[in-house]
Amino acid sequence: MDAVVKTFPPRADSTQPAAGEPEKARAAYMDKPVTDRPSQDEVEAAVRTLLRWTGDNVEREGLVDTPRRVANAFREMFSGYDQCPAEELGRTFEEVQGYDDMVLVKDIRFHSHCEHHMVPIIGKVHVAYLPAGRVVGLSKIARVVDIFARRLQTQEALTAQIAGVIQDVLKPRGVAVIIEAEHMCMAMRGIRKEGSTTLTTTFTGAFRDHPEEQARFMMMLRNGLAG
Repeated sequence: MDAVVKTFPPRADSTQPAAGEPEKARAAYMDKPVTDRPSQDEVEAAVRTLLRWTGDNVEREGLVDTPRRVANAFREMFSGYDQCPAEELGRTFEEVQGYDDMVLVKDIRFHSHCEHHMVPIIGKVHVAYLPAGRVVGLSKIARVVDIFARRLQTQEALTAQIAGVIQDVLKPRGVAVIIEAEHMCMAMRGIRKEGSTTLTTTFTGAFRDHPEEQARFMMMLRNGLAG
């Protein structure tokens, strides 16, 4: 399912505090986690070692180019380490005709990798925020999800990171994030339970402090009014 976007009419009792400057918050997300990468040759040699460890023949036709392919695939799958999620939220729009109620981006599909076993985490993210005078391009929310997902992750950390950068940079009145995901470390190894999903949530601002806002967000997701 493609990401579904829905906005809701402003409420009469909503308030709109002034937005703070995002520079300090953006700086907190600028540092790149990796600063000393091995060379392409070193990576390919490491992959060959792993292939040998499996018991297969690294010289057979089907595996000759596998080290190069794996290195290139890792560069793509973990490209989030070279990107700053705060920069994606840097351009905002203030001409919103007084709109200040919930903006919900639903069903953002993502693929990540578990930091414990380096196997896939596959799921979807639902993100909502309550604007405080400005909004961000809707595709930017999906980009933030992708950047954090393209790093070694736990689902709990991923949930908190998405909510944190949106709150810190946009300064909305509140952010809500829910992630539903299946972990291949449970499906492919260990307990081997396919189809089980994990649900994590993070709420900030009005979503955390006012139960009615959190309930409204959950109702919209549960009843499918955003789709």
